[in-house]
Amino acid sequence: MYYFAYGSNLSRKQMKERCPDSKPMFVASLRNYRLVFAGWLRQWRGGVASIKPFRGEKVLGAVYEISERDLRQLDKSEGYPDNYTRVNVTVTDEFGNQIEAVTYIKIRQLEETQPSREYLSAIQQGYKDWESF
Repeated sequence: MYYFAYGSNLSRKQMKERCPDSKPMFVASLRNYRLVFAGWLRQWRGGVASIKPFRGEKVLGAVYEISERDLRQLDKSEGYPDNYTRVNVTVTDEFGNQIEAVTYIKIRQLEETQPSREYLSAIQQGYKDWESF
């Protein structure tokens, strides 16, 4: 199955640690959503990434092929089903092909909050991992 990653899960290193069977596949975008930071996570000392519907915007991310075991690991990492819900989305690759994938959306996006510098740095490194951005 395919997993659409955004936020810190763009990091190939982090994904390999969380999901040993995962295989990086390709860069993709999710249309009519935007990246937001909400809530507060002790690990990152600030807001964490989520996505929310927003017409005309898009979220840049990447797709990994994952196993059922990886999906269970992601569920734990993302705090599913208490903090994030798992949803099916259609993403677009760099050639315009549409691909079905699973991703996570924060359940209680009370208000947008600032991410920490460390968290933003981890996300920026994730984008560098994919080179196409």
